[in-house]
Amino acid sequence: MSAYSLRGLHWFTALSAGAAPVAGLPASLKVADVTLEQQPVRFIAVVADPANPFVRARNGEVGLLEGWGLAKAVDEAIEADREQSVKRALIAIVDVPSQAYGRREEALGIHQALAAAADSYARARLAGHPVIGLLVGKAMSGAFLAQGYQANRLIALRDPGVMVHAMGKVSAARVTLRSVEELEALAASVPPMAYDIDSYASLGLLWETLEVSQIEQPSADDLTQVRQCLSQAIADVRTHGRDLSGRLGASNRGASSRVRQLLREQW
Repeated sequence: MSAYSLRGLHWFTALSAGAAPVAGLPASLKVADVTLEQQPVRFIAVVADPANPFVRARNGEVGLLEGWGLAKAVDEAIEADREQSVKRALIAIVDVPSQAYGRREEALGIHQALAAAADSYARARLAGHPVIGLLVGKAMSGAFLAQGYQANRLIALRDPGVMVHAMGKVSAARVTLRSVEELEALAASVPPMAYDIDSYASLGLLWETLEVSQIEQPSADDLTQVRQCLSQAIADVRTHGRDLSGRLGASNRGASSRVRQLLREQW
């Protein structure tokens, strides 16, 4: 069994249905243009590359090549659709265990590479491209910020292997001076500290969650369900606009909503 996740690659391959990959990108970045329910769509996924020249980015992490590659893939779509009345949707397939941690990454500016990716997704969203994040595996730390978090709508598959957090459990336990068991006990009452999708959904950040039968290798029924949900999310974005205001409606975001209200009143 592989030491790294293949979920992102399998979902990309299945959803892009054999479309020719976009050339000129690192091997750890899969990009393809397809038609989904008669709408132009660009699928984008970061995947594991055991031959990655940056050893810290061989298991699906988002590193220097991936950050700049994501920015390039998104910027090319923005430029190509600049004069189009209907901008293609960008669908980020999210299965990223972490950003790449290493001395070379820090020395060569991984913060700039990941910021470039996030900036490109944000500019695409503001330019009228519906941006959808499909969480099929881990969505961790700066990797998620670069690949998926700028989406107008976030969709997560319901599975224990789909989790969102700023860092892995062992690292979070170390930073908070707790054991992993103590951290898990705390997460039971503090949703932002938890890793499971239900806790993340309680923060109002997910547009939809879906049950699938085969998350590692999607079945035909799984693909049909996910494609329908993606189409609905794209239509919802086109109808309701490009901002992220829909993320603030949950009860666990009450304080955030209140702060924003007061800022608007006092500005």
